Amino acid sequence: MGQVGRSLWDRVQREYQIEDCGGVELLTLACEGLDRAAALRERIDADGEVIEARSGLKSHPALRDELANRAFVAKALQRLGLSLEPVRPVGRPPKDNYWAPDDEDA
Repeated sequence: MGQVGRSLWDRVQREYQIEDCGGVELLTLACEGLDRAAALRERIDADGEVIEARSGLKSHPALRDELANRAFVAKALQRLGLSLEPVRPVGRPPKDNYWAPDDEDA
C-alpha cells in the first residue's frame, strides 16, 4: 500500500475501527484504488492534461482511469457507510446552554 492509501487507511481506522473481514477487504481495495489514482495523477501532471496526438490535441488517456479509480474509492467508502454525515438533532440546543436569570437578576 502506498503513502496515499496508507493515509486513508489510518484515518478511517482511527475513526471507525473496521475489523470485519469484508469491511477490511473493501477498505484495502479503496486504499489501493486511491494509490492508483494518485500514481495516474502524477503521470498526468508530468505529461499535461492535454497531449498532442496525430489528430491534434486530446485529453490525456489516463484522465479517464484516474477518475474511475476515484469514483471506485468514493463508492467503496459509501458501501462501508463512511460517507454519511452524523445526524444532528433538529431544534434548539439543550436548555443548559442558555442564560437564565438568577434570583438576584430577576
